[in-house]
Amino acid sequence: MSDLAPATFTAPQQTKITQVFALQQQHQYAVARTLATERIVKLQRLHDTILRYRTAIQEALYQDFRKHKIETDFTEVGVITNEIRHAIRHLRSWMMPRAVGTPMTLIGTFSEIRYEPKGVCLLISPWNFPFNLTLAPLALAIAAGNCVIIKPSEFTPHSAALMGKIVAECFPPEEVSLFEGDSTVAQALLALPFHHIFFTGSPAVGKIVMTAAAQHLSSVTLELGGKSPVIVDETADLDNAANKIAWINAMNAGQICIAPDYVLAHASIHDALVERIVLKTKQFYGETPAARQETADYCRIVNAKHFKRLKRLLDDAVQQGGEVTFGGRLDEATNYVEPTVLTNVPDTAAIWEEEIFGPLLPIRPYHTQEAVFSYINTRPTPLALYIFSRKQRNIEAFIAETRSGGVVVNDCAAHFYNNELPFGGSNNSGIGKSHGEFGFQEFSNMRGVLRQNRLKPITDLFLPPYKSKLANLLLEGVVKWF
Repeated sequence: MSDLAPATFTAPQQTKITQVFALQQQHQYAVARTLATERIVKLQRLHDTILRYRTAIQEALYQDFRKHKIETDFTEVGVITNEIRHAIRHLRSWMMPRAVGTPMTLIGTFSEIRYEPKGVCLLISPWNFPFNLTLAPLALAIAAGNCVIIKPSEFTPHSAALMGKIVAECFPPEEVSLFEGDSTVAQALLALPFHHIFFTGSPAVGKIVMTAAAQHLSSVTLELGGKSPVIVDETADLDNAANKIAWINAMNAGQICIAPDYVLAHASIHDALVERIVLKTKQFYGETPAARQETADYCRIVNAKHFKRLKRLLDDAVQQGGEVTFGGRLDEATNYVEPTVLTNVPDTAAIWEEEIFGPLLPIRPYHTQEAVFSYINTRPTPLALYIFSRKQRNIEAFIAETRSGGVVVNDCAAHFYNNELPFGGSNNSGIGKSHGEFGFQEFSNMRGVLRQNRLKPITDLFLPPYKSKLANLLLEGVVKWF
């Protein structure tokens, strides 16, 4: 979804969207009343259907990306099934009302927090991990008792079509429906008064989604992106750092919102780190350019538009004096961009400003921690921050003096796979959190409930005519407010 241009789809499509939305509005309270056991049955059905379609999912992603089936298992199928199993194990406890304390001024009352569904939710998912970033949030929305309409990306048509088939097999349309199509379909959906919108994509489109949501005061979860930095200090285990950076930079051809976007390496180890990243990339994907282009372990850029965008960033960096230390080969016919390491790229190059979202890795040296803090903090808040260091004082300083959606120490992207951690961005990189209980809460309204017992309410003391002595006691803290 690149923009929200005037709709061009047919009147029957518009009618279908309107009808399904109306059905879900009518059905939402029946879904909200479902017990944990009923929701677990739905989650188990989705889990089992995904595993039954495992081979078909691998084939769809090969057609859309030329992605290796094992990488599909690691980054798509496994992530979804793990999220669903985690929800099934914990759903009963998540749904339980949570009792809270009672202040002195409300003695005789009982208070609790209940988690109720948001209602009818819109899930707009991206193309880079189409199954993972569609079906995992869907599972959490179901766990929370919502109805859901899904709009997958049109850039991965084979994946979108298969997800439509899976959804139709698992759910009736009044509970979950999927609509394929381009930005005009997204526009039609965003015009509707959803209770919650869960969007994964770029910050630019996130602003469009948030603007549309504001028209109906719909709450939003925005999982966006940004330029996630990697800091490698003078004490780091360089082999470990090179392993993780080279792997995640090339996984899915770098088309990952939490991929390393650039590396800040201490000047004393800069050259050694670059050498090791080059070595690891050769070990992973092939010693020669031909071997790297032919390997089945490395996928392709999703389409010609994104290939041209990456070519522009690479050409601009080189034209301005940057050096291609490794890689740099492109094949427009197959949307192939070789894993590429860039050094000595001037600050004026566009690659330092735009999110790369591809296998281009600029590396620059730093001399002081203060230079790292300044460089990161003068840019929009990143989705992730990666720190490679053996010195705890350095690690704590890098965490304390910067901001990001998440932090990983001595690894890259690993936090995404821990369902006990909240995943999401901050400011430019996102709003709200997902995964595990945090995702369940994101699709829920925390409803405060207070019950007054049959005793005379103590709050009657505050009824008119007002008593100045009681007010003074409250203001002095002798008697505590709520």
